[in-house]
Amino acid sequence: MNNYPSGSPFPLGATWDGNGVNFALFAANADAVELCLFDQGSQKEKHRIKLTEKTRSIWHIYIGDIQPGQHYGYRLYGAYDPSNGLRYNPNKLLLDPYAKAIAGNLNWDDSLFGYTLGEDDLAKDERDSAAYMLRSVVVDTTYDWEGVRKPRTHYNETVIYEAHVKGLTYLHPAVPEKVRGTYAAIAQPVIINYLKELGITAIELMPIHQFVNDRHLIDKDLTNYWGYNTIGFFAPDSRYAATGKNGEQVKEFKDMVKALHRAGIEVILDVVYNHTAEGNHLGPTLSFKGIDNEDYYRLTEDKRYYMDYTGTGNTLNATSPNVLRLMMDSLRYWAVEMQIDGFRFDLASTLARGLHEVNMLGSFFSIIQQDPVISQVKLIAEPWDVGEGGYQVGNFPQGWMEWNGKFRDCIRDYWRGEDSMLAEFALRITGSPDLYQDSERSPTASINLITAHDGFTLHDLVSYNEKHNQANGEDNQDGEEHNRSNNYGVEGETDDEQINALRNRQKRNLLTTLFLSQGIPMLVAGDELGRTQKGNNNAYCQDNETSWLNWNEIDEDLLDFTRRLITLRAENAVFRKRKWFRGQPKPETGLPDIAWFLPSGEEMEETHWDEDFAKSLALYLHEQQTAFYVIYNAHYEPIDFHLPIANWGETWELILNTGLEDLPTTYKNDEQIQVQGRTVLILKTTI
Repeated sequence: MNNYPSGSPFPLGATWDGNGVNFALFAANADAVELCLFDQGSQKEKHRIKLTEKTRSIWHIYIGDIQPGQHYGYRLYGAYDPSNGLRYNPNKLLLDPYAKAIAGNLNWDDSLFGYTLGEDDLAKDERDSAAYMLRSVVVDTTYDWEGVRKPRTHYNETVIYEAHVKGLTYLHPAVPEKVRGTYAAIAQPVIINYLKELGITAIELMPIHQFVNDRHLIDKDLTNYWGYNTIGFFAPDSRYAATGKNGEQVKEFKDMVKALHRAGIEVILDVVYNHTAEGNHLGPTLSFKGIDNEDYYRLTEDKRYYMDYTGTGNTLNATSPNVLRLMMDSLRYWAVEMQIDGFRFDLASTLARGLHEVNMLGSFFSIIQQDPVISQVKLIAEPWDVGEGGYQVGNFPQGWMEWNGKFRDCIRDYWRGEDSMLAEFALRITGSPDLYQDSERSPTASINLITAHDGFTLHDLVSYNEKHNQANGEDNQDGEEHNRSNNYGVEGETDDEQINALRNRQKRNLLTTLFLSQGIPMLVAGDELGRTQKGNNNAYCQDNETSWLNWNEIDEDLLDFTRRLITLRAENAVFRKRKWFRGQPKPETGLPDIAWFLPSGEEMEETHWDEDFAKSLALYLHEQQTAFYVIYNAHYEPIDFHLPIANWGETWELILNTGLEDLPTTYKNDEQIQVQGRTVLILKTTI
């Protein structure tokens, strides 16, 4: 029996108070728990201490004279009985689920598995895994934010930039080489100034929670570049730290957030609370599986196996009070301690599942709704998972924004010339009221996207008909088959000037539609630069030039055009409304805030929306004393458009032309304009 004070069951994790550390670990079904202490840089245990106090299923102890930087882990004792959901094995060193930092590298070895590889998972493995295992780290959470506060950008003014910490900066020539690819690199003035000049208000970082590189990828000399394989929900991944891996990564991350906030840029994290890196019943034992497998994971009726709504082998059990507490504690930690402004939830439908079905009034969403901290940050759902009934676009509760997959699909199809698109196109560019208005959500519930990290880049969307994922080592069987793309004559890169001119025009059309639609636009890092992945639409394992931004090959014209679009949106509230269009006359002008027109200059009627051949329309938008006339021609041939008659506007100024042809800059009412095929024109008038 040890002589250490019993400590406290809360807070969970390792908490340094200036004199020592309180350790607390939830493990309801364990028979015994041992705390293992390591020297920095050593794989050998220095001390092994048995925890004797257990309160409300939480084991706890207080140890004095321990300082930040201390490495530790746990060993748990209990039944190894996979058929009944129990996988205790004290030979396996386990990470603290509440570790604020994680050190070392996971060096794949057979000892990391709770069972003997080569046999089924019912045979317990007796080898010690500590020499190959990551370790939890005690951290000092004190930090001086120097009075810098969260920007709290209003939803309708938000422009999101989805980026990868390493990919964004690793090849940037103006970032010091020693910090490229890290949190410190994003804090560099050259990166922040670039985001500011582009018009970005929020950077959405792909997963930065400590994650695991899958063994099957390492064996193929690949890596889990995207990071959707979390093992530590409180720890910023040490691989993105330039200053150190013994807790220094926490301060470096905070320095990055502070620098971005000082520039008025919010930080949103892409978070993966739907599964962990421990895989299915044949996966490794790294943390949760060895601490309380039956509580942390959703098991099938035969408790040896895992429910898999994520395609990764397991699903976290969001119906468990302990797992819900873990999720909420993690979210609060990032929102308060790390000052994060919002979260994008990967496969969010998984979190809403009861025993099987998706239920948006489930425990996870109810708890968030009433939480005074989490309910106040930006909450973004990826509104689908891989299970039956998992596609839930438009069904999330009030207070949530959603990646609008229907916007993405519709806008891609419209510009590549699919039939019967006008009616849906009109819905998508006006905020998707069919998805959000009836549930009393605003247009900002829609996160509008043309591309995301998953899929073709913008350049590849107009350059490839088929995916080219051979480098992933899966015989081109991985990745989405139906990409709604078009190569416009040649697969991949070409010297054909006409094809390249058309591709560039289509990029401008897609970006214009993205930034001037109602809702919140999300731009994928590099799309504004013309970045290509050479047709790879699933570059999750490509930690190389395929995924990194090449700052030495920039399409300056496309970059300038993107800046103009974002500025146009920022300067004109009619493109970023907080409330829905009404279509009713405004008292000050007698004109409606929105109207739709045929190329003839006449207002559209109901019958016009269902004409399969129609590829073109004009949109009239009115706010205060300014009106815009936006002409969309997705037809491959020129179409003559008549401007509306005088009461809609006397004189119109052409302010944007995605075709870049030389056209007059001013027009009178009822005047005719020949609009080239696959072109957007935007005209402006003062009423």
